[in-house]
Amino acid sequence: MTSFRIGTRGSPLALTQARMVRDALVATLGWAEDDVEIVPVKTTGDRVPDRALAEIGGKALWTKELDRALLDREIDCAVHSMKDVETVRPASIAIAAMLPRADVRDRLIGAGSIADLPVGATVGTSSPRRAAQLLNLRPDLKTKLFRGNVDTRLAKLAAGEADATLLAAAGLERLGRHDLGAPIGIDIMLPAPAQGAIGIEVRADDDRVRAAVATIDDAATSTCVRAERALLAGLDADCHSPVAALAMLDGRLRIEAALFSTDGRETVTGRIEGAADDATLGARLALDLLNRAPPAIRALFAG
Repeated sequence: MTSFRIGTRGSPLALTQARMVRDALVATLGWAEDDVEIVPVKTTGDRVPDRALAEIGGKALWTKELDRALLDREIDCAVHSMKDVETVRPASIAIAAMLPRADVRDRLIGAGSIADLPVGATVGTSSPRRAAQLLNLRPDLKTKLFRGNVDTRLAKLAAGEADATLLAAAGLERLGRHDLGAPIGIDIMLPAPAQGAIGIEVRADDDRVRAAVATIDDAATSTCVRAERALLAGLDADCHSPVAALAMLDGRLRIEAALFSTDGRETVTGRIEGAADDATLGARLALDLLNRAPPAIRALFAG
């Protein structure tokens, strides 16, 4: 195969992830590196850096231009951070593979721990999940909208726009910033569903490309991320919905999840365990959480 085109956003992190996919394909299939082209695609999410995603179209802001390029055959596959991919995808597009998952934790930049933040400190974040979890742990904290790539958020922090911010450990590690910030244990702050996972999408009817990309799939990552996405589907969650979840596979599949009210004052948690190939686990956990959730939380999910 020659001139295989990988579509990606143009941020430093997105380009790094696209190169990871290219390198995996080259190593697995014996392609020459020059036979794989990385094609940056400008997305609406990149063009509108100063408003919350939920206000301007949600996660589709990261995917719709890549979807169009894929379906118009301008690219052969698209690389995404899986936590940025909408739960319901077009039938014409298939998730063909995921690379091995990286560190799922969040990192706190600006303090050694959440407990170390000064009383009344302001934390910059664009994530309803992170904001709600912070307020649940520390009701005295304030949150402020922080969007943009890693360097943009760090520049805002350095300029004093907030006292601290939260970033995904996986993204920092992929950018070579392994020691930046303090990791927050998953026992304190569960990650976003699919955090730390890189996914590759293809045209559903392109058997040749789909088979090629499938050779680099990490089965354990796919199993866990698909379970987390099934939970999101069962919740009918969107960008407004503060939800945290993590699936773990150790012979059996276990999913832990937590839902929050927007202000973090209320929460409902749950877990489920079953066979690795039990595709119903996510939906069953979603139903259990919704059944037990207080009205302030239930109003944020399932329509």
